[in-house]
Amino acid sequence: MVDRLSTITDPAMDDSEPLRQDIRLLGGILGNIVRDQAGDEIFDLVETARVESFRIRRSEIDRADLAHRLASVPTDDLTPVIRAFSHFALLANLAEDLHRERRRSVHVHAGDPPPNSSLAATYARLDSADLHPDTVSDALATALVAPVITAHPTETRRRTVFDVQTAVTELMRNRAYTNDSMQLAQIEKDLHRQILTLWQTALIRLARLQIRDEIDNGLRYYDLALFDVVPALNAQVRAALHSRWPDAAVLTEPIVRPGTWIGGDRDGNPNVTADVVTAACDKACAKAVGHHLSQLAALERELSMSMRGTPTTDELRRLADTSGDDGAARADEPYRRAIHGIRGRLTATAARLLPGADLPHMLASGLPAYATPAQLLADLGIIDASLRRGRSGAIADHRLTHLRNAIEVFGFHLAPLDLRQNSEVHERVVAELLSWAGIVDDYGDLTEEKKVALLTAELRTRRPLTTPDAHLSEETAKELSILRAAAEAVRRIGQAAIEHYIISMCTSVSDLLEVQVLLKEVGLLNLDSALPHSSVHVVPLFETIDDLRAGAATLSAALSVPEFRSLVDCHNGLVEIMLGYSDSNKDGGYLAANWALYRAELDLVDTARDAGIRLRLFHGRGGTVGRGGGPSYDAILAQPPGAVQGSLRLTEQGEVIAAKYREPTLARRNLEALVAATLETSLIDVEGLGDDAESAYNVLDELAALARSAYTDLVHDTAGFVEYFTTSTPVAEIGALNIGSRPTSRKPTNSITDLRAIPWVLAWTQCRVMLPGWYGTGSAVHTWIGDNPDRLATLQKLYQRWPFFRSVLSNMAQVLAKTDLGLAARYADLVRDPDLRGRVFGKITTEHERTVDAYLTITGHTSLLADNPALDRSVHNRFPYLEPLNTLQVELLQRFRAGEDTDQVRHGILLTMNGLATALRNSG
Repeated sequence: MVDRLSTITDPAMDDSEPLRQDIRLLGGILGNIVRDQAGDEIFDLVETARVESFRIRRSEIDRADLAHRLASVPTDDLTPVIRAFSHFALLANLAEDLHRERRRSVHVHAGDPPPNSSLAATYARLDSADLHPDTVSDALATALVAPVITAHPTETRRRTVFDVQTAVTELMRNRAYTNDSMQLAQIEKDLHRQILTLWQTALIRLARLQIRDEIDNGLRYYDLALFDVVPALNAQVRAALHSRWPDAAVLTEPIVRPGTWIGGDRDGNPNVTADVVTAACDKACAKAVGHHLSQLAALERELSMSMRGTPTTDELRRLADTSGDDGAARADEPYRRAIHGIRGRLTATAARLLPGADLPHMLASGLPAYATPAQLLADLGIIDASLRRGRSGAIADHRLTHLRNAIEVFGFHLAPLDLRQNSEVHERVVAELLSWAGIVDDYGDLTEEKKVALLTAELRTRRPLTTPDAHLSEETAKELSILRAAAEAVRRIGQAAIEHYIISMCTSVSDLLEVQVLLKEVGLLNLDSALPHSSVHVVPLFETIDDLRAGAATLSAALSVPEFRSLVDCHNGLVEIMLGYSDSNKDGGYLAANWALYRAELDLVDTARDAGIRLRLFHGRGGTVGRGGGPSYDAILAQPPGAVQGSLRLTEQGEVIAAKYREPTLARRNLEALVAATLETSLIDVEGLGDDAESAYNVLDELAALARSAYTDLVHDTAGFVEYFTTSTPVAEIGALNIGSRPTSRKPTNSITDLRAIPWVLAWTQCRVMLPGWYGTGSAVHTWIGDNPDRLATLQKLYQRWPFFRSVLSNMAQVLAKTDLGLAARYADLVRDPDLRGRVFGKITTEHERTVDAYLTITGHTSLLADNPALDRSVHNRFPYLEPLNTLQVELLQRFRAGEDTDQVRHGILLTMNGLATALRNSG
């Protein structure tokens, strides 16, 4: 497939030769498999499509020529062609990842300065800042970096495909470090076997993912990388900060603490039930305890030291003597005996937490269970202290220290499960409960003031609103059962099992108080005591642009309610706010949404400071730029002053999860970047605007308003736009792609407002318009500058000085580089009404031209990817291979919509969607 790849690469890019060699090798193996498995005719068809795609790139032929050639091919013959280009995209992605890894390693060994996103570079910047220990202590008092794996992944690869990719990655790494001809030959045989497995594995699931499948998919990243990386990274960061500021009280808890939404996010997903919540918590608990048991079993084998040759402490000997391990063969091996007893107690703990569980390395002993992870850590601390007294610190620093660090962060719960539901559901449920209890029959009709008064009074009472035999609607009964399942998980596993409850579309104080009333109903909140208590943070999610603007006012009003403030105080004065990137973008467009988020953060920081509370922001970022994506390091540095304060949470979803956490090297690099940026933003003024901040903010106020106006004109005000969108994109077919457990819309309507952000972005990505990542920006800049050169100079200076503005433009440029309006025009032809097609696509092409021009004019770059050479290589080398996938998708959509509603056509459409999502690395 790639025999002539070198002819389309830049010969001046000498350091890319290893990448080209890897792509040639993998593509050649795939090509041989296609010929062998599908036959010469299919192979020739693939080669013809490949060659003509590059001829299109060189403007030697028209796109219509390739489309015409493929239009005559039977659907059954198109399927292997789609699969060939899809598999090549996956293998090329892998080669690019390995190339980046090699380049990074070469720079490190050459003694080059560490990458900006590394902790080494951050420590150097912190050392230059001459920070006072009190400043560090205050900024990092509640330090937390929490990547949260979300409940609606758009990961299009099946697990088998994922496993093959992992195996190929390791084989290619091994190949790079050997010159032995026999080993190289064996590696190529192994690569052939893996790629053959890939070819013979169905790319598309026959059935939609179930939530339990998503739970299992999320948990696999712990075995793949997180168990190795997170404890070690936490220990290293703590040691580095303590060595710099020994008198500062920093990192009393691990800084990196992952979380999850999978199994707790029921906003618009009717498949989340009480049983699912229980399963999510139990599976996570089993994963954590199973890990600890396996490490203890290994420790028991390793710590063979004898009392005859090694001094031990009295505490260790007592631990050994109460272990129940009285065998004569190990009488002089106190460490093994002590760990044997710890394994026995942890086995009893597993039996208490997970009745009926049968985890590996469980050990029946009759010993008492641990009540908390702290008790387990205390016993391991005894072993650690004894080893160090016996001058065996090197042994203690290996597996034992790693296990202690793992228990510290993962405990018995693994990762906190977030709950999420829409505020409209909460209002209906609370209204029914209040009516059933005879308190008020028309809660929904009350004014906001009366709602708040009623809810706060209810929070101060002891009695519940319902009884077990209450006759409630299906919705209310389901919501209460979910919350009771959460309360039971907290009671059984510990408070860390459920720590956050997110309120989607939160717009008022009553929205916050309604959730607190529900938490009180199941025992997760108690205000009627000398010490108010709640183990769950109630987190408002501000999603639309208007809600973001009103977010600070909502928080201020809530803090004025004594009952709400008392719960903030019981969380040590910490309030968490979630910011929605996806819906704000869909609401107002790229630039308006990004600026609304920044402005909301500024206002929230001011409100928190005035109220004397600490603020933690939870960023609802997706994988694509249209949903808040882009380099995480740059995104964190682009936060306004005071918005990080040592801690943040952010969602990780879709293909981004695998890209970041599928193996230790990637996981370490990405988590390190998150921590590095968090430390810098918390301890150094990285905004760089100084006294010019307010004037810069005013400029963005004006630009954002203009951008929103242009976006609204197209998306919300153009007659027929919904018809254009649903016809010119595969959005209607996305629901059939079995990539997640939830529906594509919150409600059964055709409204853009009700459509979820994932299919909105995915549809525009598939047709290569990428509209959510740029539309409106060009008009805003063009209108704002006008004929005024001083205004252009202002934007150019902001680009140089302001990380936020630079990040917004850089992310936008990445999207523009992936946009292909020539291909998009093929999709536009699916719209039958020529007037509608001309009006909408005309606006898109005009705005695209303006936006590209705006970017190049402001930045002074000569290309869209001047600041992103890695993506530039990818676009140059690989994007021609996307041409057949887009062309075939349009052809199959035409066949399907013309009445050829067959399984083969449907399957082919889904295959093209899968292949494009893999190739573009942005599926929503």
